[in-house]
Amino acid sequence: MASLQIIVFDVCGTACALHRSAARELLPLPRLWRPPVLPRPVAGFFNLGGHAVPVLRLDVLFGLQQGEGNAEADLYRHLIRVDRSSVQGMAALLVDRVVDVASIDASQLSSVDEEGTLNGCVEAEVTWNGRLVHLLSVERILLAEEQQVLTELGRQAQNRLSEWTVPA
Repeated sequence: MASLQIIVFDVCGTACALHRSAARELLPLPRLWRPPVLPRPVAGFFNLGGHAVPVLRLDVLFGLQQGEGNAEADLYRHLIRVDRSSVQGMAALLVDRVVDVASIDASQLSSVDEEGTLNGCVEAEVTWNGRLVHLLSVERILLAEEQQVLTELGRQAQNRLSEWTVPA
């Protein structure tokens, strides 16, 4: 039986997961800068080694919003940095908390009807530790139009960040 590694995380009490191979790193929530023109699903950007990394709010994208601006809760939130192969660059997903990196048997996955989720972003479901977990596809979290907007916003943020680079 084939084993599959997943990263399990919470978004407003909803258990979700990504394939372990889709994540580059797990990070605590850094200070984000947020230009005033950003759409609500973009929490802001952070500087990672001179690269402006956009942060996507899964709670807003999935319509699971909870109270805004809870600074204490933000202390425990995590980012899952992913590469966006369908568009240029990297991004990070803002989640309430990464719960575990787990190995599951691939035969435990239940398929999900693609029309049942926006853009087919939920590719399967699995029961893990007594919870129903939605396995997400990084490539399908955003619609094509949203990916284009995010790419342009990322380019603008990178240009702004580059303005502050001290020449060597």
